[in-house]
Amino acid sequence: MKFANEITKNILFWIQQKHWLIIIAILGTAMYQLPYPDGISHVGYRTLILSIIVISLIITEPVPLPAVALLIAVLEVAFHIAPPAEVAKTYMNDSVFFIMGSLMMAVAIVHQGLDTRLALGIIRLTGNKVKNIVLGFTCISALLSSFIGEHTVVAMMLPVGLSLVRNCGKNKPIPNLTALILFSIAYGSTVGSIGTPSGGARNAIMLEYWRTITESGLTLSYFQWIIMAYPMVIIGMLSTTFLLQLAFKPEFNRMDTAIRRLKIQVAQKGEITGNEFLTILIFGIVFLCWIFLNERYGLGIIAIGGAFLYMATGLVEWKQVSQNTNWGVILLFAGAISLGVQMKNTGTALWIGNSLMSLFSPLIDQFTMIPYMLNIFLTMFLSNIMSSSGTVAVLGPITLSMGGDPAYMGMTTAISSAFGYFSAIAAPACMIIYSSGLVKMTDFLKAGWRMAIVSTITLLLIYKFYWPLVIGFTNFK
Repeated sequence: MKFANEITKNILFWIQQKHWLIIIAILGTAMYQLPYPDGISHVGYRTLILSIIVISLIITEPVPLPAVALLIAVLEVAFHIAPPAEVAKTYMNDSVFFIMGSLMMAVAIVHQGLDTRLALGIIRLTGNKVKNIVLGFTCISALLSSFIGEHTVVAMMLPVGLSLVRNCGKNKPIPNLTALILFSIAYGSTVGSIGTPSGGARNAIMLEYWRTITESGLTLSYFQWIIMAYPMVIIGMLSTTFLLQLAFKPEFNRMDTAIRRLKIQVAQKGEITGNEFLTILIFGIVFLCWIFLNERYGLGIIAIGGAFLYMATGLVEWKQVSQNTNWGVILLFAGAISLGVQMKNTGTALWIGNSLMSLFSPLIDQFTMIPYMLNIFLTMFLSNIMSSSGTVAVLGPITLSMGGDPAYMGMTTAISSAFGYFSAIAAPACMIIYSSGLVKMTDFLKAGWRMAIVSTITLLLIYKFYWPLVIGFTNFK
């Protein structure tokens, strides 16, 4: 009797702890049994069910997020969305290599102590006030990511931010200040990535769509893209700094203690050592390869090549890399990419886009701004469950045919695909800071809704008032 009571108690405790898991499982099972909607294939509908399950699990977190990544693979096969061999291929690609290699290189950089030197260099530019430091991290990340992509910038800046956090939080927990610094890096990089065609693959995809899909064959040069997009970057840098400080009230307004500790640490190191110089040299080589050779070799292959060089030269041991690399985050990113690939392959993403356009077609015919608002909403929604480049690849042909000016619609799609603020899987920048283990999934929601509202309003104002003024500087007409 005592044994039975104990089992009952354990079961009830498990149900209490995992009630969201049970609710989501029941919901998914019920949806699986329902008739399929019109216009979507059986496999596409199953992919939609899987997407809803995954998003629900990520938001409620009844199980560890790496376990969600494992479930994606299991259900993709169990739902007959794709065969096992295809699922396995989608779990390992160049983007996953990039995240893995970047995190491994960050371990080597931190191990050699270069993060503290760079952190101190940034502090000397910004001063010791938290609001200025956050502005500095946001602006530096945004400006760099405009030209070399957000992946590279966040991988480079994360160890710097973590170094500052570690020196601040030795006496008491500082979750708000930690989130403030890490999100300034991630969101700053995301905001900046729309600034130039080289800021992200989605920008290049849209340029190609303009040339090949539109009737007149629209073209846009590198400098013309900057004219159209960079006001969004500048406003985004300032608004990001302000909004993050609303979402995460820092535990203190000055970082005098942290800066003193940084100065002491750097002073104790003395002059730069041979190992530190070699660490900088290897990262510089990888950095240049990311800029000039990424199209030939891919960002991921270059990143794991850099990780190999750090271990081959003895700058870091495999034991240190394996212990300090967040493998769970790499697995989660792989699962998210796999789901995004299946949403595209099965037509699920296309069905969502067409369904929303049909739903809002009466409004589209009456109000000229409605197509742009729908475009932003749809692109932002998909970019939070797929990659930004995948979102533009899927939605580009749809949004260019939604009735608005193709030039403005294309620019709106490319820019709003960067509004992946709501989850760790929305963008590599978010995934990389989540790998630190210092920010929670709820933090993304806490900051994301503010960012989404302000970014949407800013983009609509730019479309309405700024683009008509500068259209003469482009060859759109």
